[in-house]
Amino acid sequence: MIHQYKNNGYNIVLDVNSGCVHVVDDLVYDIIALYETETKDSIKESMMSKYKENCDVTEETIEEAFHEIEQLKADGCLFTEDIYKEYIGDMKKRETVVKALCLHIAHDCNLKCRYCFAEEGEYKGRRALMSYEVGKKALDFLIANSGNRHNLEVDFFGGEPLMNFDVVKQLVAYGREQEKIHNKNFRFTLTTNGLLLNDDIMEFANKEMANVVLSIDGRKEVHDYMRPARNGKGSYDVILPKFEKLAESRNQTNYYVRGTFTHNNLDFSKDVLHLADLGFKQISVEPVVAQPEEPYALQEEDIAKICEEYDILAKEMIQREKEGKGFNFFHFMIDLSGGPCVAKRLSGCGSGTEYLAVTPWGDLYPCHQFVGMEEFLMGNVDEGITRTDIRDTFKECNVYSKDKCQECFAKFYCSGGCAANSYNFHNSINDAYDLGCELQRKRIECAIMMKAALAEEE
Repeated sequence: MIHQYKNNGYNIVLDVNSGCVHVVDDLVYDIIALYETETKDSIKESMMSKYKENCDVTEETIEEAFHEIEQLKADGCLFTEDIYKEYIGDMKKRETVVKALCLHIAHDCNLKCRYCFAEEGEYKGRRALMSYEVGKKALDFLIANSGNRHNLEVDFFGGEPLMNFDVVKQLVAYGREQEKIHNKNFRFTLTTNGLLLNDDIMEFANKEMANVVLSIDGRKEVHDYMRPARNGKGSYDVILPKFEKLAESRNQTNYYVRGTFTHNNLDFSKDVLHLADLGFKQISVEPVVAQPEEPYALQEEDIAKICEEYDILAKEMIQREKEGKGFNFFHFMIDLSGGPCVAKRLSGCGSGTEYLAVTPWGDLYPCHQFVGMEEFLMGNVDEGITRTDIRDTFKECNVYSKDKCQECFAKFYCSGGCAANSYNFHNSINDAYDLGCELQRKRIECAIMMKAALAEEE
């Protein structure tokens, strides 16, 4: 499978199955487009006609272009066959190993975000804080079900986890004790809206948290409209100086500021650049996922504008990188030389198998976005996984189980997309969130183009 596109003056050819990316001239680009459907003689005739005013295109240069294409094909870099499908059987048979937990340390929040899928932290249930006892059992469950894996991930999530910070500290201390006993290494992550952030918490985070996620949507007017406090007042002025201090204290690494853009700020590139101008080097501003009837939901007619914004952002990021003022944008980060293993490329985040969410009372769900949906209640920290059928369903969820993925060039980059989004829009984890797919494809195109542009500078 081949994907061709033009962006920012570059002719880009992606060989989907091998992952090889080629930046080519107009002639090679046009030949590749016809290579599999027309004869060589027919293509030569078409090229001579198309480029008749171009003295650089001759029968000889066309022949050279064909030779280049044929060599790439022989080298396994172009028009390659799909060899990944054969791995699916092995994936289904593989032992289930849990490597990450999302601990809902607080089903409560001190903000009232308009787009919150968690209903101000309640997750279709009740307000509650996780006890140390439940959290301890969750870590024990993770250790017991992690097999030979050494590195284990634990996210402190909410609601707002700092509303239960004492338990966070206790669980980190317990985790550190267990590391030595079981030969494990815990990588803790904290996600916070920043209202309760202070110097003591920052010091603790810098010592114990491998990553910190800081929630901010961008410009003050955008952020304050979507993320007001319970009293209706904006939160931007309260959190910004704290986030700036924390980012600097971590040397602008091992954190990211995470925002959400909506129908209300389709010019979201300005929000990304606003955060960059404030000095943040690790930035994620993601499209809201919401049912179309919500006033802030992205609509199909917004796609063209959003794609335009991604182009604007990509070009600006290239320029800033050249000027020594670069930053990372989460959705443009792509590894073309290595990247994830085959299993990860095919099955994605591992929700419901490798990754689970734990409620304050110890219930287990496939991920944080399924919490509160009783049909996805998999078990609890006392008994473990009791609904192995749910786990098996997620185990079989991959790019080959989704019809929409089969002809999509992005399938090995997004791994079939988010199961929760698929379920929320189509009542099946083996479908795909169509609007999200469109934006994902555009982001991948921009990311690859940026690699091409910056490679010229090396």
